[in-house]
Amino acid sequence: MALLEYENQMFLDSFHEDGLTLLAKGLGIDRIFVNFLKVYSDPGSLVLVLNTSTTEEEYFIEQLESQGVKPLPKAITNEFSANDRLNTYVEGGVLFITSRILVVDLLTDRVPIDHVTGILVYKAHKIIESCQEAFILRLYRSKNKTGFIKAFSASPESFTSGFCQVERVMKNLFVKKLFLWPRFHASVVSCMEKHKVDVIELQVQMTSTMTACQTALLDLINACVNELKRCTPSIDTDEITVENALAKSFDRAIRQQLDPIWHQLGAKARQLVSDLKTLRLILKHLTQYDCVTFYSLVHSVRTNEKTFGQNTGWLFLDAADSLFVHAKDRVWKSAPKKKKTGTEDDDKVKEEPIPVLEECPKWKVLKEVLQEIEEENKKSDPDLGPGRVLVCAEDDRTCSQLKEFLCDGGKSMLARLYNKFLAVKGGHVEGEKDRKQFSRKRKGHGKGQKSAPEVLTLTQMIDANKELAEGDQHSDTSDDTPLSSQDAYYGVLPEPLTILHPLHGCTDPHGLTRTLREVEPRYVVLYDADMQFVRQIEVYRATRPEVPLRVYFLLYGSSVDEQKYLTTLRREKDAFEHLIKQKATMVIPEERDGKLDDDPTNQQRVARRFGTTPANETVSSRKGGAVKEVQQRVIVDMREFRSELPSLIHRKGIDIEPVTIEVGDYILTPDICVERKSVSDLIGSLNNGRLYNQCVSMCRFYKRPVLLIEFDANKSFALQGKYPMSNDISIQDVSSRLSILTLHFPKLRILWCQSPYATAELFEELKKGRPQPDAATAMTVTTGEGTVEWTDKYNHSPQDFLLRMPGVNSKNYRYIMNKVQDLSELSTLSEEELSSIMGNAQQANQLYTFLHTEQKQMEVVATSSKSRFENKKAFKRKR
Repeated sequence: MALLEYENQMFLDSFHEDGLTLLAKGLGIDRIFVNFLKVYSDPGSLVLVLNTSTTEEEYFIEQLESQGVKPLPKAITNEFSANDRLNTYVEGGVLFITSRILVVDLLTDRVPIDHVTGILVYKAHKIIESCQEAFILRLYRSKNKTGFIKAFSASPESFTSGFCQVERVMKNLFVKKLFLWPRFHASVVSCMEKHKVDVIELQVQMTSTMTACQTALLDLINACVNELKRCTPSIDTDEITVENALAKSFDRAIRQQLDPIWHQLGAKARQLVSDLKTLRLILKHLTQYDCVTFYSLVHSVRTNEKTFGQNTGWLFLDAADSLFVHAKDRVWKSAPKKKKTGTEDDDKVKEEPIPVLEECPKWKVLKEVLQEIEEENKKSDPDLGPGRVLVCAEDDRTCSQLKEFLCDGGKSMLARLYNKFLAVKGGHVEGEKDRKQFSRKRKGHGKGQKSAPEVLTLTQMIDANKELAEGDQHSDTSDDTPLSSQDAYYGVLPEPLTILHPLHGCTDPHGLTRTLREVEPRYVVLYDADMQFVRQIEVYRATRPEVPLRVYFLLYGSSVDEQKYLTTLRREKDAFEHLIKQKATMVIPEERDGKLDDDPTNQQRVARRFGTTPANETVSSRKGGAVKEVQQRVIVDMREFRSELPSLIHRKGIDIEPVTIEVGDYILTPDICVERKSVSDLIGSLNNGRLYNQCVSMCRFYKRPVLLIEFDANKSFALQGKYPMSNDISIQDVSSRLSILTLHFPKLRILWCQSPYATAELFEELKKGRPQPDAATAMTVTTGEGTVEWTDKYNHSPQDFLLRMPGVNSKNYRYIMNKVQDLSELSTLSEEELSSIMGNAQQANQLYTFLHTEQKQMEVVATSSKSRFENKKAFKRKR
């Protein structure tokens, strides 16, 4: 795969110096990344690849295999055992590996870190301080000062949110160089100018009813945006605009602002957010799909809003009436009809709707484009043969409709959708007549015509070709090339060979690139605009300068469709201009890449690794190094490496020891065991009783059991709403269940933390001045009886039974067990003897009364079998 001029320069810049390479979307980040994988696919090097998905790994391996690269990269998953992974590391080459596995292998010294040539990071904009990839890079750089770190990203907008976002990401990546490659880069412009694409832009005009619907929808969106600003003063008004509301990222942007206060918002503000999402969906349907589908959506929204009353008032605006009227006008038109009542003078004129079923303007233009291509193919060079056509539309639904339109025609498809819609919504009397009328027309008109064919994917290409080429003498239509994309629609037209492919929502993120490379079309029809694919077409044309390429660009003029495309271009351009200015003023410290041996953050760990200080001690800088401090250590359960917390604990200078433990998630000291729960996990564990069993185990084996509840400060969270808590105890209420939990386990401590950062600071404080835990001891603690020194003195079953008796609490139950052999002996003691043992006359009276008061027969029968066993079982274990 030969690189273009600017790609060569980009590759060499990144190859010679570690850094973050940031490209514009569609300029070929996958091509650059494949070439780096090709260079390092050698047994003499060991290169680790981070932050790639399974589909991306398969695509990269497929590309290298097609180029004859050996050995191919390997993907390490949880199917590899520890020994298998160790052998794979020793063999070298390029390894795709999940972050959780690599973290554990680095902490357990299973990876030969000194022999790692470097690390390649894909989608670098996702590398935040608390993620696993940042943890891996920190571990790697602390032990390897010579290996490289090269990061790549094609999302410039991700680096403009927040303060100095690009600097924070570079700090997490341990890189000092930033390489920016926008579309307006001089090298990119020069390369694309040499291989210009023949573009024909077709401005399609919307119908008058479509324009009226669009105007009404924009007015409604503007009204909802203004109302949301008015009732939510804390929202950022600069971001919440009508123009931004058209972008796909608007829902994410607005929820990002409102999530921290979502539980404090009123019902109206919440409904406004929902209404904006609904209106944007309707706006998409206007330009994307047919008139019947659009009216069906509008009608259902109107019916549901009126039925349930779930709207903020936009339904009663004049713009809403205009929307409903013009949406209906695209399906029906009113025509006067005389109805005879006896005499001619008594004739009455009644308006009756007649279906018109307005076709999408783009359909006609698409048909004309394909006819033009067909005529041109007849006059083309015989050596080139007929050119193939690739039609790209927004999503799978649009492609399916276009296939049916090209095969059966627009009227036939709209009639089918019309009948289907009225069959479901059959509430219109006149609509029922129209449905029957349409059915009669189709029965007469449809003779001899084939029905809409079943949608075929590229995997069914050979069979589809045989059917479509039946009776056709052109051999060019029967192409046996196996195409790999599962998202394309093949065989729409036999000649020219026409393939439909969605731009978004594909099962394979590289499916469109595969299709472009395998089909090698001479004509591309962009039914919907997409900036990234436009760039991919430019790169495709530049890599094949000898093959002609023409692109037909269909766009609704003066529409939301056009505005969304222009806004996407503007936002990317603004992002790069912002990054260019930031790069010019950026101050990078010398130790940013982590290669300096005197880096203070890594001095202690490096010293321990090379044996200059004991493994469990560090030399303090105070008093000339005379004071020795014990190196802090935390034992972490293997399953916890899915979370951010281990990375942040390690960042505090605390060593992490990953093991598999049954009781608890984090062992801070020999006495402190922590079970970490998110809010959703907490609720689920309370519902199924799992948390109770976990607390039982922690309380039995550790002196200071801790339940840690983490919640996200950027998302809404509250145990109670606007109203004060009730005095009633409800088993369904989370607060009530937590209260019952604390009553059952008096020594259990519950800690609330608003983020993993706060948790890491809390752990650091809890460990100060306390001994370090032992991994071997923690692993011996099981959910069974177990053996731990401080609890080995007592049997757990009679101990739990005793704690549930009146007058017995966590302070006096030990006095009783030290003085009394078993529960049977306890029942023989007098009240004075109990008072002497317990040290409290009132508590002794409660216990004595409970033991010597006759219970109800039902209660006695229910507990008789257990009591007979417990009474004979001694408190103290026999050694």
